[in-house]
Formats: sequence, structure tokens, C-alpha cells
Amino acid sequence: MTTKTIRKRLASLDALRGMDMFWILGGQSIFAALFVLTGWQGWLLFEAHTVHSPWHGFTFYDLIFPLFIFLSGVAMGLAPKRIDHLPFSQRQPYYQKALKRLLLLCLLGILYNHGWGTGIPAALGEVRYTSVLGRIAIAWFFCALLVWHTSARTQAFVAIGVLLFYWLLLCFIPVPGGSAGDLAANGAGSWNAWFDKYFLPGISYQNKVVDPEGVLSNLPAIVNALAGVFVGRFIAQAQQFGQWRSVAALFSAGLASVLFGWLWDLQFPVNKELWTSSFVLVTVGWSAILFAIFYALVDLLNTQRLVYPFIIIGANSIIIYLASSLVNWDYISRSVFGGVIAIASADWQPILSVFALLFVQLLVLHWMYKRKIFVSV
Repeated sequence: MTTKTIRKRLASLDALRGMDMFWILGGQSIFAALFVLTGWQGWLLFEAHTVHSPWHGFTFYDLIFPLFIFLSGVAMGLAPKRIDHLPFSQRQPYYQKALKRLLLLCLLGILYNHGWGTGIPAALGEVRYTSVLGRIAIAWFFCALLVWHTSARTQAFVAIGVLLFYWLLLCFIPVPGGSAGDLAANGAGSWNAWFDKYFLPGISYQNKVVDPEGVLSNLPAIVNALAGVFVGRFIAQAQQFGQWRSVAALFSAGLASVLFGWLWDLQFPVNKELWTSSFVLVTVGWSAILFAIFYALVDLLNTQRLVYPFIIIGANSIIIYLASSLVNWDYISRSVFGGVIAIASADWQPILSVFALLFVQLLVLHWMYKRKIFVSV
């Protein structure tokens, strides 16, 4: 992990990444608190999108993880670089840096999961090795290898091939000792469960038969990163097409991807835990739509001040994500603002608690941002 100063960043990229992280840091509790305050039933409809789908289906909260992977691809696509023509001695530093990032994020993911089972000495069989950070690392790593060694055309064929292969595998090829296309609730009869059983060490999330960040579903997640690379490359060339025309094209492409994803859902259900190909198309589509909106508002219309809280979250997203697991922000916010919250009426206390929780985190991020401290892996 390195701490360094970044001179220039794409503001919309940080802002959208920050909006994505905002809901993990405590923003998901706003709608329930607003319902308590106002009693308006409509807030419950919004609140329903702050939890993951139980199996098939899609909520806004299901988008948070794939959007982050997509944005890691956008950052790569803004300045893609082929290195396959270089001698190995010049390529080696790239490989070493990528491998270091892969391993470090996987280790930080284990730390986020609260480490190594029952304590020291490590109970290796009780560790959950898979994680959100681990999947981000794997998707970024293989995406980087493709960007460094293949053309954009090849990358597009790889993305399409991966989605089709994953569809054929999960829907038409029988699992050893089972049947083909068994995607029933909990996924016990799926290829994902088979791979996790035989190739996933340690424990799975909540001891499920299919870990939501399991072995096999890493494959289609690479496509989320590749899609981000295509968008980043497109935005980098926006001057050639006209910036607003580029925004319209990106928005339209996002709508088309969402449409095709839901059409595919008729045969291959949209499912986050299996990370189905239809789920990839839906999430890539919404990611592209949101990026088009943020790029237009933040970078083209220069509204950075309006989205400043999102920008400071996005600029240090990894460190604040880790802190969401390792730091008791709720305790800190209650220690600072508990007295003020306690004297408020019962209806106001939930929303004030949410604002207090977010405020203490934003205060730390503001301090880091003003001192140009950006922690990256």
C-alpha cells in the first residue's frame, strides 16, 4: 500500500466511485430513517433497494460491487498501454506491480473479513479467503493482462466469449453427479457450488453452498472491468466525437446493455450471487448510464463543488472501505454527537444518527483530501 499525491484526477470518476461507496458507509440507512421521520410509505420502496436480492432479481444495492469493478476498468482505459512488444526485462515491473496489487488486495479482503478464523495461531480452515476486495483484484488483474497484451478488438471478443461460455456452462452442461441448468435458490446444484466445494479453501460466506465471491463467478466479473476499459478508452477520445455526443452515445449504449440483460434474463436469470451473464449486462448498462450522467454533470458542467462529498470518498475509496469494517464509526459518532441526538425527538433521532455517522467519516476524508493524501493499492 502506498501513500502518494495525485496531481490530476478525473473528477467524475472519483465522484461516481464515492457515490457508490456512500451507500456502504451508512447511506443505506437514510430511507428507513426518513420513513420514521415522515411516515411516508414511498421511502420503503427506496429502502427495498438498499438490500441485496435474495436470489434471482436485481436491486440498486446489487449494483454497488460491479460498479466499483467497472470503474477500476474505466481508470485503466483512460490511458491503456500495450507492453507485449517490450522485452521481458521492461515488462517485468508491470507484472510485479500487478501481482503485488492482486495479493495485497486479497490479503486486505481477508482482513476485512476479520482475519484468520479463531485467532492466533491461525485456523486456516476457518478463514474466508474470498472477499469483495479479492474479486476486485482478480477482475482488475486479468483485465490488465488483456489490456497489456491484446487489441481492443480481441478484448471485445474475449468479453463476449466469456459471457457465452458462462451461459453455456451454467445452463446446458450437466454438473458431475447432477443436472444441467439447476439454478434454483441457494444454487446447490450449480457449477458454482461444485467449484466452491472442490476448489475453494476455508469457509464460504455465511457457510453458503455458493459463495457470492466464489471461484467460478470471478470469470464473468472480468467482463465488468473490460467494459469499463472500453468506456474509459471512449471517454479519452471524446474530443474527437464531441463530448456531449459521447455522453449521449454512452448513455444509449448503457440503455441497450440493460435491455439485452433483461431479455437474457428470460432464459438466464439476473443473479448477483452467481454473477450470471445477464447480470453482467444489466450492471454494465447501469454503470455506463451512471458514468455518462456523472461525466456530464461533474466534468462537462463543472459541478465538482456540488458533489464534493462523493469526490472525497472516491479519492480514498479503498481505505474508507477497509475502515468500514475495522473502525467502529458508529461508536465514534455517538461519542461525539450522542448528547445532541439524545435530546432530539424520537422521530428525528434515526436520521440524525445517520448524518452523524456519515459526518465523522467525511471529516476524516476531507482532511486527507485537503492534504492531497490518497491511499491506493
